[in-house]
Amino acid sequence: MPKLNRTPLSIVAEHDTPMPVRDGTILRGDVYRPASDGPFPALLVRTPYGAGSFLMAPRTPALEAGFAVVLQHCRGRGSSDGEFRPWLDEGDDGYDTVGWITSQPWSNGEVAAFGMSYLAGCALQAAATRPPGLRAVVASMTPHDFYDGLKYHGGALALGSALNWGLLQTMLGLTHGMEAGEDVGAGFGELLPVLGDQAAAVRTLPLRDIPAGPWWSDWISHPTRDAYWEGLAETLRHDRIEVPVMHVGGWFDLFLAGTLENHRRLGGPLVIGPWSHGSNSTGTGRLDFGFFSSAQAAMLPQRQMDFLRGEDTGPAVKIFVMGDNVWRDEEEWPLSRAVPTRYYLHTGGLLSAEPPSDTAPLSDAGLSMDVGPSTDAESSTHPAPSIFTFDPRDPVPTTGGPLLLPDVTNIGPQDQRDVELRPDVLCFTTEALASDVEVTGRLSVTLHAETSALSTDWTAKLVDVHPDGRAMSVIDGIVRTSVRSGVHEIDLVATSQVFKTGHRVRVEISSSNFPRFDRNPGNGRTSADSTEADLVLQRQTVFPDSYITLPIVPR
Repeated sequence: MPKLNRTPLSIVAEHDTPMPVRDGTILRGDVYRPASDGPFPALLVRTPYGAGSFLMAPRTPALEAGFAVVLQHCRGRGSSDGEFRPWLDEGDDGYDTVGWITSQPWSNGEVAAFGMSYLAGCALQAAATRPPGLRAVVASMTPHDFYDGLKYHGGALALGSALNWGLLQTMLGLTHGMEAGEDVGAGFGELLPVLGDQAAAVRTLPLRDIPAGPWWSDWISHPTRDAYWEGLAETLRHDRIEVPVMHVGGWFDLFLAGTLENHRRLGGPLVIGPWSHGSNSTGTGRLDFGFFSSAQAAMLPQRQMDFLRGEDTGPAVKIFVMGDNVWRDEEEWPLSRAVPTRYYLHTGGLLSAEPPSDTAPLSDAGLSMDVGPSTDAESSTHPAPSIFTFDPRDPVPTTGGPLLLPDVTNIGPQDQRDVELRPDVLCFTTEALASDVEVTGRLSVTLHAETSALSTDWTAKLVDVHPDGRAMSVIDGIVRTSVRSGVHEIDLVATSQVFKTGHRVRVEISSSNFPRFDRNPGNGRTSADSTEADLVLQRQTVFPDSYITLPIVPR
């Protein structure tokens, strides 16, 4: 019988340890450290989600690696005092907590910060304040900005995730108040019906009528990047972060753009798997990428500990290549060997690298510029456009993608065939591929389009069409515009997808992806201030000089 030669590790644990910060607020958390004399470096994790989220922290691996572990509740959450204000206090509170740790007799004066999503944001915001003693950060699946890529994408409100998160934080705030002896009955009475039926809540117009906490009103009242968002951005100044940062992301994570932008600005190792938000297992959505696609199989937990100890020897970039379903080490991101290749959206539904005849290629400059409505003379010398009508009363339903919705099964790659039957979804598809085509890197759709409405949205989705007919989503994006006729760029962020021999590449174009994004009323106003009666039918025209740019890696 195999026998393991293991020595017990004695631990000292302290629950609800008080940690005062500069304004006198008492933050609390749990502290775990080896029972030996020390001193020890510390791993810091800060959370707004309560004690249950402590279970996701790498407590045991960190203790075995020689760290003490500090798991702290953000102010106004868990057992910490104070008022929770999303993002505003995390930098200063993180700075003061690092100072508290390094002043403890068991500390060796070194701290590493770790987190995923909001927790990773806490770590980066603390790093931006440059606390003495902070040595490294592991940041997983977190945005780089609070407007762009978090609450808004391409100018459109990320309705589903913003509402879902806002309702959660409102509930946690009421619970915190109840534990402090406050009368929160009225608040729960208003919240619970909405929390229990978010599918109905997202259809509420105007959106400001949804009781989703004070931040909800702020988010929807600032639909463009203004002083409100700039003030929040000051709490995450990348140019002030000096410690090394390891970045972990997922191809189906709603903060993939944030992970890539954090990496671009800060450098450090980058790991991207075929994962959705908060998940790093083998299956995402309707696809299973195999045993070796998991974080455990990629030895990610061990590498994270090595990085935090300053002992990482792994590759600069490690990505999972979907389709081939293998991990691959790279020296850079994006890949310089990838060749940006245009595939045009031909009238009739063909997607081809051949540009349409009698069409001047679009310029890369002047995106979203008004080029004026098309004329009869122009239409007589150019191929006919593709046309559809968008009714915001019947938006295209969100089916898969990088999501954070109440329905946890609606995420990642999903079969798009039902969606593609709709008359307001245009499909452009290649012929069956004669050989494998690898698409790895940033990608976008450049859309020459026209609308009858005062404002509209343009959406795009990249799809892998299998020989059996399944149309599996890869990545999607959106752009909001008040330009009635012009050229628009839809950012699809990035992927690493091999379209296999016999498969076909497809691009879907429409004007909604609901409730991932809010509906564009078409009246020149936002959904925060529009009623159902204000919604406008939108006649949409897509010209065949539009194209998707795919970063194709030679094979």
